[in-house]
Amino acid sequence: MTTARGVDARGVHSPGRAAVASGTLRADRWWLAPAATTAGLLAFLVYGGVRAFQQQYFFADERYLTPFYSPCVSLGCASEPGAAHFGMFLPDSPLIPYAALSLPFLLGFRLTCYYYRKAYYRSIWLSPPACAVPEPHATYTGETRFPLVLQNVHRYFFYVALLVSLINTYDAVVAFRHPTDGFVVGVGNLVLLVNVALLWCYTVSCHSCRHVMGGRLTHFSKHPVRYRLWTWVSALNTRHMLFAWVTLGTLVLTDLYVALVAAGTITDLRLVG
Repeated sequence: MTTARGVDARGVHSPGRAAVASGTLRADRWWLAPAATTAGLLAFLVYGGVRAFQQQYFFADERYLTPFYSPCVSLGCASEPGAAHFGMFLPDSPLIPYAALSLPFLLGFRLTCYYYRKAYYRSIWLSPPACAVPEPHATYTGETRFPLVLQNVHRYFFYVALLVSLINTYDAVVAFRHPTDGFVVGVGNLVLLVNVALLWCYTVSCHSCRHVMGGRLTHFSKHPVRYRLWTWVSALNTRHMLFAWVTLGTLVLTDLYVALVAAGTITDLRLVG
C-alpha cells in the first residue's frame, strides 16, 4: 500500500495513491497460507534429505524398494542385492545417496514445477506473500537472472522425470514376485501401486507435458490424436496443485512403510501368497 503523493511500504515514490499509514489494510490472518506452505515444503525436504542419506531400511521383504532409493545404483546397495535392479556403479559413500542418479533430477523437476514456483515464491521468497500485501523486495527481475533463470530448464527435467516414473512403475511391478514364494500380494504392493499411480498423475499433469501434447499446433483438427491427448492432460492439469501436494504425502508414507517393514517395526500383511 502507498501514501498519497508519498512513498510505499518499501520507500518507493508513488504519487497519487491513497494515504494509508500501515503496510496493508488486511486484518485477516493472511500469513497462515504462506506459513503452512513453507512448513509443508520444509518438512518434506528435511524428511527426504535424512532418508536419502540414511542408507538403510530402504528394501523390505526382499521386494519392496522405497522410491527415495530408486534406482539403487550405489555399490552400497550390495547390502540388499535384490534392490539393485539396474546394476551398481556409483561409489559407496555417506555423502552420496544410493539413488544419486535420479534424486537431483527429481528435485530439479519439483523445484522448477510451475505450481511449486508459485508456492515457494509466495511463501518463502514472499513475492508477494498474499493479495494486497506488499512484498519486501525493492526490485523485480522475474526469471531473467541467476539463479531463477534456471527455471527455464523445467521441460528437460520433465523428460527425466518420465524415465524415473517408468523405473518406479517397474519397481512396483516386480515387487509382486518374491524370490522364494513366487507371486504374492501384500499391503506393501498396494502402497507402491497407489504411490506410482499418483506420481504418474502429477508427472503427466505437468504444464510441460501439456505443451508436448498440444504445443506448436496450428490446427487441432489435423492432429486428432495429439488433440485427444492434449485434452486428457489438460483435464489433469487442472488438478496439478492437488497432485503436487498429494504425491509429497504418498512419497513420505510409502518410504515410511518400507522403512518400518525393513526395520522389523511392523510386518507386511500378505493378502495373496
